[in-house]
Amino acid sequence: MGKPVYRRILLKLSGEALMGKQEFGIDPGVLSELAAEVGDLTKLGVQVALVVGGGNIFRGIRTSKEYGIDRASADYMGMLATVINSLALQERLERDGITTRVLSAIEMRAIAEPYIRRRALRHLEKGRVVIFAAGTGNPYFTTDTAAALRAMEINADAILKATKVDGVYDRDPMIHKKAKKFRELSYIEVLQKNLKVMDATAISLCMDNGLPIVVFNLTKRGNVVRVVLGEKIGTVVHGGR
Repeated sequence: MGKPVYRRILLKLSGEALMGKQEFGIDPGVLSELAAEVGDLTKLGVQVALVVGGGNIFRGIRTSKEYGIDRASADYMGMLATVINSLALQERLERDGITTRVLSAIEMRAIAEPYIRRRALRHLEKGRVVIFAAGTGNPYFTTDTAAALRAMEINADAILKATKVDGVYDRDPMIHKKAKKFRELSYIEVLQKNLKVMDATAISLCMDNGLPIVVFNLTKRGNVVRVVLGEKIGTVVHGGR
């Protein structure tokens, strides 16, 4: 096996990715596969941090519109959903012998450590997998933005954005058979073309700090390791081509 091109990564997962083929909640099979992928990374000596969304349980912005719940309150509810997912991930990873810490932006000491940047760095240096829960701790910010922010705070080499398709397309490839896949994109192109890689705030943060984003298919076993080893899969978003 080759040498990793990324030594410290932040893996961004949507809450929907944890559903598998279910309509709601967490699929144990998906958790098991994800734990195996993360385990492969740790065996390579890669330092791994994760941010997971909460859309499989609760989506704040949609609920605020559909049910008239105040947006800030709905976003806090969504943050709590990410904590549930983070605890589920921690439990599954530790069952496989992978030492894991959950750091929450909203303090809840009974179940997670409060987020402190230096503490997160120390955990990573000791080879522990770190899961960042509760987004940024503030309403009106997505978990995409939280992922970009945390990745920069821990000096990650890249954000790995896990999806159900094998990269970024000009149209939804699940609907349009002739959708064009991009191998590389600049941050500006993502913003100008309004491509759904991450939200505009997250892309702008990555652009300002030169943090590459690799969008790839999580459902194919071994893809996370392939990305870390530098194989040309998925789509890479960076400063220019």
